[in-house]
Amino acid sequence: MDFTDVSLTALRVFRAVADRGTFTAAAAALGYTQSAVSRQIAAIERAAGAELLERRRDGVRLTAAGRLVLRRATVVLDEIDAAARELSGLPGQTGTVRLGWFPSAGAVLVPRALAALRATDPDLHVVGREGTTPALVRALRAGSVDLALLASAPPFRPPDTESPALVLTTLTERPLHVAVPADHPLARGEFVDVADLRGQRWITSSPSGEDRLMGVWPGLDERPEIAHTARDWLAKLQLVAAGCGLTTVPAALAPAAPEGVRVLPVRGGPQEQRRLLLARLPLEPPEPVIRLAAALRATALDLDTPAGP
Repeated sequence: MDFTDVSLTALRVFRAVADRGTFTAAAAALGYTQSAVSRQIAAIERAAGAELLERRRDGVRLTAAGRLVLRRATVVLDEIDAAARELSGLPGQTGTVRLGWFPSAGAVLVPRALAALRATDPDLHVVGREGTTPALVRALRAGSVDLALLASAPPFRPPDTESPALVLTTLTERPLHVAVPADHPLARGEFVDVADLRGQRWITSSPSGEDRLMGVWPGLDERPEIAHTARDWLAKLQLVAAGCGLTTVPAALAPAAPEGVRVLPVRGGPQEQRRLLLARLPLEPPEPVIRLAAALRATALDLDTPAGP
């Protein structure tokens, strides 16, 4: 086992593969060919004397040795990046924070938090990326993001089982709502009865290996009629506005609903809760990360507080 000849490029490629979950996605993110990524991974595995990635049909997964190497590689790469920032003359209290968020959080919470932060902390630079909760957990573990906004649905469990455990803060916990066309009979009241959701047409997300079907009311006691599938929240809400069907949405997404859509609570039957989590690695966070986390918490609290009369 000899790491003396392992290049920083190989470490960055390894971290990108661990973050993105596939050689193809890492190659696209880095601007490399897939064969170049494969060569770098082969080189670092030779140096480690162990298999670092378990190759599977749906991508790759870190082995125990891979998790150890990733932790060490992240420390090295972060130190190199920190040195580059210091050499560029950045003041100590400014900096860049890398934030990840799941799609619906990017519709309301993230823009409002960043707007507030620009007013109070203009020297803090936030670089963001959207992703599914599993992808963002990988990015946290790989050191590619500093903070991540994650979605959690019942049964509430930690987003992964790796050690050390992520530091998780619940920002909000609210019931799921349903989005209906403004001219739909269900839009006439201030809530929708769960019994009235039977026989409706639904607009859902495209199911994948990481995401369960989203868009149909959970626990509906019939086989739902799926009218359309779309991954983008705005596309689904625009389809609702066009009268093409109903879809479920987190309550926090209501302010982003376009004209022609009403977002309403559902009464009757068990209420499906959704948690918004703020996650980071269990390391002492630098000051810029602390300030961004505080802005996200304040904005989430403001959005979760009912408006006055």
